[in-house]
Amino acid sequence: MKKVLLLLVALISTYGFSQSINNYKYVIIPLKYEFMRTDNQYRLATLSKFNLNKAGFEAYYENEHLAVTTERCDLMYFDVIKEKSFLTTKLHAVLKDCYGKVIYESETGISKEKDYQLAYSEALDKAFVSIGSLGYQYAGAVKEMKNAAAPVKEQSTTVEVKEVAAVANKVTPTAVVAPKVAVQSSGALYAQPIANGYQLVDTTPKVVMKVYKTSNESNFIAEKDGNNGVLVLKEGVWFFEYYKNGTLFSEKIDVKF
Repeated sequence: MKKVLLLLVALISTYGFSQSINNYKYVIIPLKYEFMRTDNQYRLATLSKFNLNKAGFEAYYENEHLAVTTERCDLMYFDVIKEKSFLTTKLHAVLKDCYGKVIYESETGISKEKDYQLAYSEALDKAFVSIGSLGYQYAGAVKEMKNAAAPVKEQSTTVEVKEVAAVANKVTPTAVVAPKVAVQSSGALYAQPIANGYQLVDTTPKVVMKVYKTSNESNFIAEKDGNNGVLVLKEGVWFFEYYKNGTLFSEKIDVKF
């Protein structure tokens, strides 16, 4: 009987966490966690935003402007905690309300990698597994779009980027009528900064594609396997879209910025 009661308490607790999280749409991410020395060290802020968007949330860095007018307590606040450990890296993620009350705490992600970049990335990815398993779906009222922030001006592009943009623009007029063919994505790619954008590499590491910044952080000019197009974020998932022989292709890209 005691075991049954404990199981019921656990189930109710988990249900409560899930219900509370579903009432929030926007999550704010700090650029620097307490255990970090510099902003976005080991690209943990970037990885956090990627995984939160992937889980269904709309995540923003603390220095970004939301595209809607909202109260502070309508937001959820994200944090990563480093646990004390010897010879391993242990991290867990926390979601809090505006008063600092913990709404949800993830399982601990553990990595035995010796390289700090790999260790922190692996541990955080593992911590996000429990967040992904919650099956988050926003249940609150959708707010009206107001006070949209003006596009951020990026640095001027090189001749190479302008040429790629020109090619991408040429195919835009036929986008409405051309059929779209889905292409299965390959393994995860990791973003490495280059002039005006990123090169995306696999675990080899081999450069698989290059993407270049635009005035919209959810859209990049992209090139892959000789194809020029755009890398666009749709509902937390990145897609490489390009034309080939008059057909519009859409390839899902698992990229970690």
